[in-house]
Amino acid sequence: MMRMRVLVPVAAALLCMPALSAGQGQAESDDDWAVPRTADGRPDLQGVWDYRTITPLERPESVAGREFLTPEEVADLEARALDRNTDEARPESAARDVSGAYNDFWWDRGQRVVPTGRTSLVVHPPDGRIPYLDRAASSRRTPRGYDGPESRNLWERCLTRALPRLSGAYNNNFQIVQSAGTVAVINEMIHEVRLIPIDGGVHADAKIRQWAGDSRGHWEGDTLVVDTTNFSDKTTFRGSGANLHLVERFTRAGEGTLLYEFTVDDTTAWRTPWTAEFPIAKNDALIYEYACHEGNYGMVNLLRGARVQEREALLGTR
Repeated sequence: MMRMRVLVPVAAALLCMPALSAGQGQAESDDDWAVPRTADGRPDLQGVWDYRTITPLERPESVAGREFLTPEEVADLEARALDRNTDEARPESAARDVSGAYNDFWWDRGQRVVPTGRTSLVVHPPDGRIPYLDRAASSRRTPRGYDGPESRNLWERCLTRALPRLSGAYNNNFQIVQSAGTVAVINEMIHEVRLIPIDGGVHADAKIRQWAGDSRGHWEGDTLVVDTTNFSDKTTFRGSGANLHLVERFTRAGEGTLLYEFTVDDTTAWRTPWTAEFPIAKNDALIYEYACHEGNYGMVNLLRGARVQEREALLGTR
């Protein structure tokens, strides 16, 4: 459920972080570009980053066995994406208004494939497919009730979208803020803040479970590596459960490019660990608040509708 967004101030915890120096003399092109550094010499990953793309997570059957698209295929896919994202391309109707929820002004979908032209974001296994233990079972959702908001999932309740994040219909941005000992990742979707200690320390006790897990970061050369465990069984990613182990890698790859890679492992969901990789573009705009809780009429109407159906069923039995 999407809400109108208003500018949100930076979290108070971030305001306490020491200021960092700007990169030294930015190059005019990526050919002679040098990684900008913070005051403590680490790569400066700060800024707002946009991960929109129309490249699918998994390789479609139509391009099975092919790692890259042809330039003609790229042009065709992007032209079709632009057409789909245009209001004028579809006739107005009451059904469309209800199913689409909003006109296209509010959507922020991707319109381009990744610059490499890959056929999937999954780079391992080599077939570009997620190695599900049971693909059919992974696509089935856990039944949800209508007794109260607690019966619905965390997404509908405006609590979390879990990790890792992938391109969606809107709010495909996150912001990174650094200090010497902490990296903060502010997700535009549901405006969550991840405060990641950069100390390579051990994870919290396995009994402590969190929706976004317990993250610990360290540097490997110029790459920030974030290791996350201790996920709650109330969140899931592509069929995963509480055993999910997520390793993310953030590498500054150009003036306007951040290379993002994640590897996930959960033996209850997948045969082997699998990895996705894609470049993320710098965004000069601001992060805005995803005001989901405020006036969450979607949840209210969902439960109200269930009560109406219950009364109708009761009256029908008399």
